[in-house]
Formats: sequence, C-alpha cells, structure tokens
Amino acid sequence: MRVLITERLDPAGFGCLQADCQADLRLGLDTEQLIETIGDYDGLIVRSGTQVTEAVLEAGTRLQVVGRAGTGVDNIDIAAATRRGVVVVNAPTSNTVAVAEHTMALMLGLARHICRANATSHGGVWAKKQLLGTELRNKTLGLVGLGRVGTGVARRAQAFEMHIIGFDPFVSPERAKQIGVALVDLDTLLSTADYVSLHTPCTSRTRGMIGAPQLAMCKPTAYLINCARGGLIDGDALLDALNSGTLTGAAIDVYADEPHIPEGFQSCERLLLTPHLGASTQEAQADAASEVVHQVLDVLNGRTPNHPVNVTALPSEEAAFLSPYLNLATRMGRFYAQLAANNLTHIEMEYAGEIVGHDTDLLTRAVLAGILSETGHGQVNIVNARLVAQDHGLQLSEMTSDRSQGFSGLLTLRTRTTRAVRELSGAVIRGKPHILRIDGKWLDFVAEGHFLVDTHRDTPGIVGRAGSILGEAGVNISFLQLGRDEPGGEAVMVLGLDEAIDAEMIERLESQSGIVSAHAINL
Repeated sequence: MRVLITERLDPAGFGCLQADCQADLRLGLDTEQLIETIGDYDGLIVRSGTQVTEAVLEAGTRLQVVGRAGTGVDNIDIAAATRRGVVVVNAPTSNTVAVAEHTMALMLGLARHICRANATSHGGVWAKKQLLGTELRNKTLGLVGLGRVGTGVARRAQAFEMHIIGFDPFVSPERAKQIGVALVDLDTLLSTADYVSLHTPCTSRTRGMIGAPQLAMCKPTAYLINCARGGLIDGDALLDALNSGTLTGAAIDVYADEPHIPEGFQSCERLLLTPHLGASTQEAQADAASEVVHQVLDVLNGRTPNHPVNVTALPSEEAAFLSPYLNLATRMGRFYAQLAANNLTHIEMEYAGEIVGHDTDLLTRAVLAGILSETGHGQVNIVNARLVAQDHGLQLSEMTSDRSQGFSGLLTLRTRTTRAVRELSGAVIRGKPHILRIDGKWLDFVAEGHFLVDTHRDTPGIVGRAGSILGEAGVNISFLQLGRDEPGGEAVMVLGLDEAIDAEMIERLESQSGIVSAHAINL
C-alpha cells in the first residue's frame, strides 16, 4: 500500500505510517502536479493547504481514503469523494484540549490585562495602578455550544470556581448536569454572563448570531471570547459595542476572512487578538497526525475508522430501495433541527409500510445524522450518529407500525424536549422526499430548498401579512401549505421561498399579531 503526504506531518504520525506501508512525503505539489501523481497511491493525507478537487479524486484511480490531519475538511470535495467511494477521515478530537486551554488563556488575558501589562513593561513604564484586574472566581461563564471544546472549557473553568451556564439546543439537561453546566436560553446567557465564550460552528443558522441586538443584551462589564469561527460575530457591531462601552472587552482568535484581520480590530484597544492559535500546540499537531494516520490505516486494512466524514456505500441488496428513504430521513432530521428551539431529551422513530422489512437502523442513523449535523459538533453521518447521540445524552427508541396512512412507506420522528413533544412525518413520493405532517397538522411539500415555517392562531389576515412582508423584501414565494385542526385553532404554515431569509426577517414576522413562532429552514 502507498500513501502520499502533501503537507508536513508530525514525525510520530509519519513514523507510524512508514511502519505499515510505503509513505511518500511530497511537499509543495500544486493541483496539476497532484493530479499527475495521485494515480499511484491508495491513500492521501493532507492538511488545509492542499485542494483535493474532483479532478484530483478522478485521477486517483487506486485511491481508497483521504485523511485530513485536523478538523476542517473545506479543502476536500466530499461529494465527489463519496461518489467515487473514497472514504474521507479527519481528526476532530485532536485540538480539543488546545482550543479549550487557549480560551482560558484569553479569558485570563482579559481579566488581568496581560497584553497591556507586557507592552507597558517592555516600554519601561510601571503601569501597575492603571492595570487593576478582576478574578475569574465567582464570575459567570456563558458557553454558547457544549460540544467537545465547550465541555473542555467548562471543566477547566470549574477549577477557577466560576459559575457556568450554557446554551446548546442539542444537549440534554442530563448531559449538561453531568458536566456541571446549567442550561439556559441564549438571551438569558447573554444578559447574565460575565464572560461569553463561543464554541459553535458557523452554519446558516449561526452565522452572525452575535450582532448588535445580542451585544446590547450583555452586561457593560462583560467580555466576549471567540475561538470558534469568525463568521459567528458581526464585526462592525462588536466594534460599536466596544467603542461605546456597551461591552468592556473581547478576545478574538478567528476571523471571517482569514488571514485578513480587519483594520478596525487592529486599532481597537479593547480587543485582544491572536492569529488563529487555538489548535497551534505541539501536542495538538502530534495528536492530529496520529489520529488521522491510524484511520487511514484502518480503511486500507478493511477496518471501520473512528471519524469518517462521508458515508461509505450501502450494501448492494439494500442500496436501490433504501437510498431515497435515507435521503428523506436525513432531510427530516435537518428540518427538525432547524425548527427546534428547546433541549432534546428523547428521540423516537416510527416506521410503517414497506420499509418495515428493511434495515431501519440505517434510517434511524440517517435521521440522527440530519439532526446532529446541524449542531456542527464535528462531522456526523450514519456511521457515527448513534455514538454522537449518546455523547449528547439523548435517549433513543424505535418502533414499527401498520399505520402507514395510505403511503407505501411512512417515517415519523417524535421528540421530547424540555418544553414540548414535537412530531414530523414524511414519505417518498415519486422518488422525492416529502414532509407530510408537522406536530399533527397534515400538509405536503418536497423537503428541498428554502422555507419559512410558522405556527399561528388561525385568524383572518395572517397569511396575507406574512406574504406582504416577504414581498416588500423582494422574496418570492414558490408555494404555500397550511395545516390546521379546526378553524380558529393552532395552524402551521409552510412557505416555499426562492431564496433564504435572514434573522431580521424572522423578527419582523414574529412581531405580527397572532404569529406564535417563525423559523427559516434551508435544505
């Protein structure tokens, strides 16, 4: 077996690879050279600098696995790899400790004015009186996201005797209690915390989640720390909050357009800046190399890797039948995740009709993968979905039924949250994934594209007002589905949209009389 490494790999990982196969280190290959070379190799290991394009994958006629020595896989064409049966693996746990420790370092730097103290002391200025700090002890730390890194920060902050609260709709209260975190909603977290630390990925749901309205909720003595993704924060709003005194300070390790650091950030004395150093430790780099190398060897030796990013091919006898249902199950999970607002505690799957005689475990995994992929806690697919759900403290049950409601196969997802029981049903119709029921209300639409989903009291004028707001913003409606139990009762409306809508549009809709909640969903 031959494995090509195109970027520097920690010696420990490289040595392990050499002991099991022929490992060739070829640094500085451009895309054309990689295309010319890759046909001779069974495995490829990269970091962030190598672009593994569809053309590279097509040229890799022997290629079985691509390993990313790190977390992000933006430089790998996952869809093309999956189509060609190439397994992609990464090292999502390798930087957990490094990023958690860097978060604590930034927090301490803000509390004790470390950077200013260092600069003035090097300048020969004894600025002791101007650099009065605060203790972390008895302060409230608000963690936005309780994945691996968020959990790591919580454990370290406990040693500093901090009070810890957290916001993560996809972590159960039991799991939060285990790690010593009190779950709250985002508004409560922002208005309560002395330190707000972000540990969530940047997705369509979370991009810009910290803007002017959220910063205005913070205490004027509060600090904001971001070691997650730059796109989570509205940079201009952050500068306005710091310059106006709405916020005391912030520490930023990640930026929306790296390696560019905005000029406004550079000139703001209330900002502590580092150049994406979260995972930059010797230990994290060694762990990443070891983790990815072992997985590459697992794939090449016919074993299942720990952290597969894409889904390997289905057994041939099930593929033709289950493929459209797997697509439906994944989309139902993603739809629910974008619709949910409370903490999950239990997930139940009910199967009816022709799917009962097939491998419904794969469908359950697909639903879980759809739900958990929206949280961004690493790459989640049908291989690792059950394990990730277990890590989140989620209870899971499955059942079959003869209640197919006239459809050839019907999937029903029921969830219990801290506040309510939710339900979603779907079926495959003419090869397309259809959602047929939301919280007991029957409707029918293809689960592809952009949607506005609202719950409202069934009174005259609500549909028209929603359409007017969208029309004024130039958003075209492609279809409307409305489900209700009785006139004047609770109703669910789904509008198909030609483009995605933002949080400001949702706020305008929710301000309308009679609308209980509104959600933008993108599939």
